[in-house]
Amino acid sequence: MKTVSLSGSLRGNVGKKDAKSLRKEGNVPAVLYGGNDQLHIKVDAKALDKLIFTPEVFLIDMDIDGDKRKVIIKDIQYHPVTDEAIHVDFLQIFDDKPVTIQLPVSFVGRSPGVAAGGKLSQHFRKLTVRGLAGDMPEMIEVDLSKLQIGDAVRVRDISLDGLEMKDAHPAVIVAVKMARGASKDAEEEEAEAEEEGATEEAAAE
Repeated sequence: MKTVSLSGSLRGNVGKKDAKSLRKEGNVPAVLYGGNDQLHIKVDAKALDKLIFTPEVFLIDMDIDGDKRKVIIKDIQYHPVTDEAIHVDFLQIFDDKPVTIQLPVSFVGRSPGVAAGGKLSQHFRKLTVRGLAGDMPEMIEVDLSKLQIGDAVRVRDISLDGLEMKDAHPAVIVAVKMARGASKDAEEEEAEAEEEGATEEAAAE
């Protein structure tokens, strides 16, 4: 995974009133879990936006008043109207302890089924994996180059060294389905062929 830096500061007070004041100042209240202590902190909203409004997942070098820790974003609460982040949970990462992370899915290759008129149907934008942070890729690549119409790639088809797939193994990640237009065209062609055959038979009689 890509590593980025983010600064945070300890919160002097904890509560709804304090959290509201922090947001007015351009900060987002947050909690850091996973270490020996649970820290209530604040981070700059603009710096945080660069990490959350992207499909990428980052390993974060966080500096909390000089105390440096490796963390990931575990959960985010958004404002129901503005979609602004109003609270974040960070999880501290250790090199020797496995962690569960959602990684984005990236498609590579061109599906011959899509080229033939099929429609690509994506069921997962992220997949949940467990393993050491150092083994985590930036994204999970799914090869489409062999997918014909009716084919699918399932979770069980993905293998990543040192990582365990946590989503249901039979679950479909992506599939190529017969497009409605393509299906209709095929039916029309079949009907026309039957009509032509009937006409030829009648003429022969």
